[in-house]
Amino acid sequence: MLVDTHCHLADPAYDADREAVLERAWAAGVGHVIAVGESRASAERALALADREPRVSATAGLHPHEASAWDAGYADWMTGALGHPAVVAAGETGLDYHYDHSPRPAQRAAFDTQLALAATAGKPVVVHAREADEDVAAALRNHPDVTAVLHSFSSGLGLLRAGVALGHYVSFSGMVTFRNWALDDAIRETPLDRMLVETDGPFLAPVPHRGSRNEPGYVRHVAERLATVLGLDPDAIIDATGLNAARLFGPRLAAPKR
Repeated sequence: MLVDTHCHLADPAYDADREAVLERAWAAGVGHVIAVGESRASAERALALADREPRVSATAGLHPHEASAWDAGYADWMTGALGHPAVVAAGETGLDYHYDHSPRPAQRAAFDTQLALAATAGKPVVVHAREADEDVAAALRNHPDVTAVLHSFSSGLGLLRAGVALGHYVSFSGMVTFRNWALDDAIRETPLDRMLVETDGPFLAPVPHRGSRNEPGYVRHVAERLATVLGLDPDAIIDATGLNAARLFGPRLAAPKR
């Protein structure tokens, strides 16, 4: 099963034609889409989508850009959200030292607490890492009871190796098709049983859709590019990443539902 493991499906960019976007995804062979909730508002919209469509699941967390908003009330809300069966992961959370929209101590505190909440809930966590490889790796080492996804991977090989050694997953997005992509070694070093594919839509549309709005149906281009790098048939990548997604995110992804 082809699974888009990270799409901001609740984003206003899809408001005009969200149902058509999903119909195109199903027609393209996508069996499941994980709608990312990087804030309380987006998580609640994602959960509403998942409640209506069994081929959609949701996540709930707080993006590092918004980490200054983290407080006890947010933690209470997130604890409840992670208890919903359609919420299959915590996040998107993590550290972003490129933009520093929130102070780094606030980012680290929010990330650390979300990792702990994910461990308590028994659910994986979706990790955003940008120019913060050492601190992300340290945080993951401090929470050995949680399984993470290094989402839309474009970090250094040090973080990839640390993540794989800790038993985490690595997800690749449309960036692997870009002309300036220079991390084929990251693809080669990711074990096939730890590899995932995603769009990160509406962002990062892959070639040949570069410059347009991204959508879940385009995730096949990511799988095809990984297959080219690894010398495999695209169906082998689709099968492996689909099984990995089901193993990681749980029975809601076990089989496509028509």
